[in-house]
Amino acid sequence: MRIPRFYVDTLLASGTTVELSAEAAHHALQVLRLKAGAPLRVFNGEGGEYDAVLVHSTKRSAALAIQQFYDVERESSLRIELGQAVSRGDRMDFAVQKSTELGVSSISPLLSEHGIGRLDEKQRCKKQDHWQRIAVNACEQCGRNRIPPVRMPVPLNEWLSGVQASFKLVLDPESDLAITQLPDPGDGICIMIGAEGGFSADELAAAKQAGFVGARLGPRVLRTETAAAAALAALQTCWGDFGESDA
Repeated sequence: MRIPRFYVDTLLASGTTVELSAEAAHHALQVLRLKAGAPLRVFNGEGGEYDAVLVHSTKRSAALAIQQFYDVERESSLRIELGQAVSRGDRMDFAVQKSTELGVSSISPLLSEHGIGRLDEKQRCKKQDHWQRIAVNACEQCGRNRIPPVRMPVPLNEWLSGVQASFKLVLDPESDLAITQLPDPGDGICIMIGAEGGFSADELAAAKQAGFVGARLGPRVLRTETAAAAALAALQTCWGDFGESDA
């Protein structure tokens, strides 16, 4: 049986006792129905993970005894920064979840012409917090021990001016260049993906002016949430840890 994993936002050390957050405690006790003595794995995003045991619980709280530390890393050798245009509905939730599982190093939600173009400060903070929690939950599930930061949503042009990656890629279904034809990006790449309807002509022009190279995934136009997962899987296969061996 797979041992449940939980993120704990506190310092961790063998021989100490910590409390799960209310949300994590609810999942452990009410969803997984764990009892005292149940084994768990915990991590705090600083690298590595610990064995732990559930030692005490009430209806709303759970205390864990922290045991052995494992200095294990599951981060990709290819650093991938994702600029994802925000779509309406739950498409962005899916993109954040799957891109986290696929090893992205950071996620920047972008406000674009064909997606959500404007959010007030309260809405931006609320969405950032929501997407960050999705990333945390995805790390718990997939085994990552470091949480990719989800940035505050910003207008696309504002984001473009601050991208520092040495290799920059924008998905463009009209491009003559396939993603597999790209040169080796070295150890890092920044990729930007449009919302439903893609990027406007002006946005693509601005991206290319900022040094982004356009490439397509194939002959079909993918939905925004599918494009994120497909592009990241392709990058990991060509230059990241999908092609690595433990042997």
